[in-house]
Amino acid sequence: MGSEHSDAAHSDTPYTEGAEHDVSAAMALKILVAGGFGVGKTTLVGAVSEIRPLRTEEQLSELGQSVDDTAAVERKTTTTVAMDFGRITIRSGLSLYLFGTPGQDRFWFLWDELSQGALGAVVLADTRRLEDCFPAVDYFEHRSIPFVVAVNCFAGARAHGEQDVARALDLDTGTPVVLCDARKKDSGKEVLIRLVEYAGRMHTARLLDSVG
Repeated sequence: MGSEHSDAAHSDTPYTEGAEHDVSAAMALKILVAGGFGVGKTTLVGAVSEIRPLRTEEQLSELGQSVDDTAAVERKTTTTVAMDFGRITIRSGLSLYLFGTPGQDRFWFLWDELSQGALGAVVLADTRRLEDCFPAVDYFEHRSIPFVVAVNCFAGARAHGEQDVARALDLDTGTPVVLCDARKKDSGKEVLIRLVEYAGRMHTARLLDSVG
């Protein structure tokens, strides 16, 4: 299995000795990036990460052709088999640690481990094969993990509005749908900001409900 990682991995850890006594120590939040096979998860993590992203990818093989549908992603030659990892600083004192999940059914056993401690998730969607993101939507809804649906606007794909996508996916009322280009850092960062804001509201509401 091939992997890439930052040479500065040790210096990039979110905590340092004595940081627990420093009120200005940075806050690090865990975010998942999920969605169907070939929807752009690795691309999004790589585009926004300020460190060299960790990637665990394998070449697509003839043996995998029966389970990996590449009809809409003919140029795709690799697939994530464990996770992608990156980091982005949203503002001073707030960093997001991004964990891209594998898209194929046979790797879903990793999702439970990756979702532990996550603030929320981004579900990437491709309107040419919207059904591919249903499993991710169901997963996060059933576990009450806040998420936003980010429609990756591929060239040549028919344009759809946020409300149309929300209705097609039968999303719970209030679940954000945003349009994005996973290749562009600013676009990906806007998606992550929307998620942090939405997840913050959801967690605050749940906390108030629990003490009400």
